[in-house]
Amino acid sequence: MSTIFAQIRNASRRVAREARFVRLQEACVAPYAASLSLQGLPEPVYDTEHHFRGSSADTAAYLLVLDSVNFGSGYFPHVRKRTGMSGYFTVATSLTDHWQQHGPLAPALLRGITPARCAAIFGQSLDDPAVAELMGLFAQALRDLGNWLHTFDDDPLAPFATAAGSAEHLISLLTTMPLYRDVARHHGGDVPLYKRAQLLVADMALAFGQQGPGTFHDLDDLTIFADNLVPHVLRVDGVLAYDADLLARMNDGQLIEAGSAEETEIRAVGLHAVECVADALRAEGTPVTARELDYLLWHRGQAPHYKALPRHRARSVFY
Repeated sequence: MSTIFAQIRNASRRVAREARFVRLQEACVAPYAASLSLQGLPEPVYDTEHHFRGSSADTAAYLLVLDSVNFGSGYFPHVRKRTGMSGYFTVATSLTDHWQQHGPLAPALLRGITPARCAAIFGQSLDDPAVAELMGLFAQALRDLGNWLHTFDDDPLAPFATAAGSAEHLISLLTTMPLYRDVARHHGGDVPLYKRAQLLVADMALAFGQQGPGTFHDLDDLTIFADNLVPHVLRVDGVLAYDADLLARMNDGQLIEAGSAEETEIRAVGLHAVECVADALRAEGTPVTARELDYLLWHRGQAPHYKALPRHRARSVFY
């Protein structure tokens, strides 16, 4: 296994062992895995209802932009959402509309993009301070992307050619951008999670059918994309248990501080839990990757049963 993915798994395993606020219910892992196996594991597909697909260059440009701003769940209660859509699907569909109606956002434009322009693209108002803060962060992320692409002669396919089929190499390139450096600290140790960088790999693989710029020889080494939804699904399903005070604050709608021990444990123990579920499935003869389980659990989390219950919110640039 590539070094970066081993580092992610090892760090999350350590956090699970040392955690104070989030516990893996180990006795629940095997029954839970069996329940997933009985339901069958859906094949991940590229969702063209909400996501753009066009020429190779335009599709790569779309996914680079989307995953650069694929964060803000802690701000989403304030975001103006499209009818029937979550915050994420509002962002993804807004970008799809822009690509279809106006073409890609050129790197030169990205390098000078403003919060006001972001608000226009995503259908938001800067009158709400939380939304204004998020649009400012979106603008920062997109300016970073524009400057990063400049080192590749503004060619959206060039980073993938440089990565040469290595997800690990692509992640190392992406994490030269500050808002991609998704590394927490827990009990004095680094906890790399790299949610959005890993997600770009998975999105490219889906969009291109694991061909061309979507080819990665280490695709199956990806972990889950640690956010606030997959751990929520695992908690509701009984695989994770949260500290009573943490759960009370979540139920009260209080923000959890980004980078805090609580927030880091939710993400890292959730990641480790999925590794344990994957191991249990494989032991019973069901070949599965963490990436496939993430797809299953993330889409499960769109169901009303899960959406009706509060999940943790942190104002983070990483998810």
